[in-house]
Amino acid sequence: MKNRLFLFLFALLLGCGNAFSCSRVVFLGQDSLTLVGRTLDWRTPIPTNLYVYPRGMEKKGMPSGNTYQWKSKYGSVLAVSYDGGVTEGMNEKGLIMNALFCKGSVYRTSADGKLRSMSLAVFVSYFLDNFETVDEVYQWLQENEFGIYGETFDEGTTAALHWAITDRSGNTLVMEFQHGKLDVFVSRDYRVLTNDPPFEQIQAINNYWKQVGGANSLPGTVRSPDRFARASFFIEHVPSNVDYKAAAAEVLSVLNNVAVPLGYELEGSPNLSSTQWRSVADSKNLIYYFGLAYQFSVFRIELGSLDLSEGAPVLKIDTTQNTDLHGCVNDVMVKSEPFKPIW
Repeated sequence: MKNRLFLFLFALLLGCGNAFSCSRVVFLGQDSLTLVGRTLDWRTPIPTNLYVYPRGMEKKGMPSGNTYQWKSKYGSVLAVSYDGGVTEGMNEKGLIMNALFCKGSVYRTSADGKLRSMSLAVFVSYFLDNFETVDEVYQWLQENEFGIYGETFDEGTTAALHWAITDRSGNTLVMEFQHGKLDVFVSRDYRVLTNDPPFEQIQAINNYWKQVGGANSLPGTVRSPDRFARASFFIEHVPSNVDYKAAAAEVLSVLNNVAVPLGYELEGSPNLSSTQWRSVADSKNLIYYFGLAYQFSVFRIELGSLDLSEGAPVLKIDTTQNTDLHGCVNDVMVKSEPFKPIW
């Protein structure tokens, strides 16, 4: 039976060789400190700009048709890729949402327009604009059916994603679509997310490595299940009773352990991706840290110190124009038009 289980897990590992790679971890510290770190990995450069949106903005999920329309209840900081789609963000209530690639995702769609749909470009924003806790998100997901639409990008790549949402309490919700069915997983124990295979299967692989014991052996490749196993072991074994500076450094060090080196290529895996940037979102103190892989420094946006009131301007940092950022960059952000979604 053990040999059969091992062969099953090994087959899953081999099946993930062409996966794009991103990693996410949740650090649960003392005094209700919750930090969410992630790497963004891709095979080609993804320009990512940072925006701060105030409350009270009128938004919609698609340019036309049967879609969602809403007025944002909360201000947020957003990482916007290609200046056209939200990759992740944190709102002023400490709700953090990250989108990671999951190549097996097949969304629920509506060809006849009866099902309200939303573009992937603003999907993260919808939840950050409207919800404070994971429980609120979960309740909304139980009561609403929706379709998702996503443009292809990067020379025809299908925008296949799954998402993790963590609130100030450290509770996490994982949301993914398999064969058009939405699967939702909620627990404070869900502290890691990578890419493929689906969440339940990758947890089964990780349970195998837990039995092996991470202090004795951990998988070392950059494939998704291996990164999941390493991230799980280290985020659960780094000290949690440390001061704030040490806690943030621990999260960054775990991210470094699962990052893919710049320029690394694996023969037979053309989609394997180098880490382009890292972020750490602090839901307690409302600080968002960001660092590009080809720069040595990590800078921060202190969301709680910015004007998020209705009518306040949208603020932006163009990371392609600001290449030597460090420390708090609140004063570096400039007034901007909202980004234009790639519908």
